[in-house]
Amino acid sequence: MFSEKIYSQRRQTLRTKIGKGLILIPGNMLSPNNYPSNAYYFRQDSTFLYYFGLNTPALFGVIDADSGEVALYGDDFTVEDIIWTGPQPSLKELGASVGVSQTFPMSALKGRVTKAISQGRRIHYLPPYRGETKLQLVDLLSIKPTALHDYKSIDLIFAVAEMRERKGPEEIEELERSFHIGYAMHTLAMKMCRAGIIEREIAGAIEGIAKSNGRGVSFPSIVSQHGETLHNLHSDGVLENGRLLLCDAGGEGLSYYCSDHTRTYPVSGKFTQKQKDIYNIVLAAHDHVARIIAPHMMYMDVHLASYRVLAEGLISLGLISGTADDAVASGAMTLFMPHGLGHGMGLDVHDCEAFGERSFDFSELAERAAQSGTCIHRTTWRLEPGTVMSDEPGIYFIPALIDKCKAEGLYKGIVNYDALDAYRDFGGIRIEDDIIVTETGNRMIGGDKHIPITVDELETVIGR
Repeated sequence: MFSEKIYSQRRQTLRTKIGKGLILIPGNMLSPNNYPSNAYYFRQDSTFLYYFGLNTPALFGVIDADSGEVALYGDDFTVEDIIWTGPQPSLKELGASVGVSQTFPMSALKGRVTKAISQGRRIHYLPPYRGETKLQLVDLLSIKPTALHDYKSIDLIFAVAEMRERKGPEEIEELERSFHIGYAMHTLAMKMCRAGIIEREIAGAIEGIAKSNGRGVSFPSIVSQHGETLHNLHSDGVLENGRLLLCDAGGEGLSYYCSDHTRTYPVSGKFTQKQKDIYNIVLAAHDHVARIIAPHMMYMDVHLASYRVLAEGLISLGLISGTADDAVASGAMTLFMPHGLGHGMGLDVHDCEAFGERSFDFSELAERAAQSGTCIHRTTWRLEPGTVMSDEPGIYFIPALIDKCKAEGLYKGIVNYDALDAYRDFGGIRIEDDIIVTETGNRMIGGDKHIPITVDELETVIGR
């Protein structure tokens, strides 16, 4: 938790941005794993954490944008609860710790919202992503579940995104702490990498690092020799010499701020020439991005710049023909990197995407998204001081995608499909680090300390 003052200032800024109406900020509830009393590890909603800072389940924050009143709704633990949980702070004590003096039982929330609706006041809420929260909002608003999307607050979406997008110094400090968790995770994975090890042994070991040093992983770890599958969560393979292992993993610090890094390296400890060639192309794109990012740049300009570096490298290997600009303009680079260069980072990996373009069609809001310039709409994202984003170019050889594009006659004269036949079993390479945009340029999270990344560094660690 940060200081009471920080949370109070954030709520006041949000109130000013919204202006009128009742702002609803639900916290998450416990979510049952296989029966009600056996829940998944609790993870608080990130927007609730941002404005209220409390890690207790089943709380609900309300900000009255007209009067400025802030209230916290929830229920005190009963003796029956305390038998299982131990002594817990009261709702009043929780509220006081983050500068909220008005606290009420959860049963009073429905009346508060119903009264506001009857007065014709606007109710602001973000698109919910959890089933329990959807049911809660449906009950509070007296609407059908299908109407939740229709009544979401566009004003609140942009206001929250604009605030969470630009990280304050206290947030940067937490991101730096999370980097060190990620560093320990990835260097352990490298030391464990050798033929005969099962992928899940590495995944389990690095997730233990995340749990013992923070809250746990910031997303399910990807540890796979099938790097061409972008989010491959199957870690049952046995490591084999001659193959590449892709490790995409990160940890959440005690404050829930995240790290997210990817490294790809040879199981044998020594890159083949073919692997080294592709790896160095991806590394060149990664490093180029780190050199050019500056305040006020558009994300898409950076994304396309990474594509051009990748294209130049693939041209040098004879896998594509023509110029890099031709390859990018034709869309051919999506065959090799079918994902965006990066995403926002903060309290979440893919920060703010719970209510961003992945949640609904932003096409009708493109003009406003361009004015806002936040990471919730990457095609209109402006990188401003305080923006934190991942830098993660990759090259993937995906047989099904190659076959599809070839069968459809795509990228004729640009992609050398015959030459690609020699790469069908190559897999994929991704390299990822996290970048802070500064007033004058950018810097990597972690500062002078970095996870081994060059061919020589990786071969030294893995080859031992």
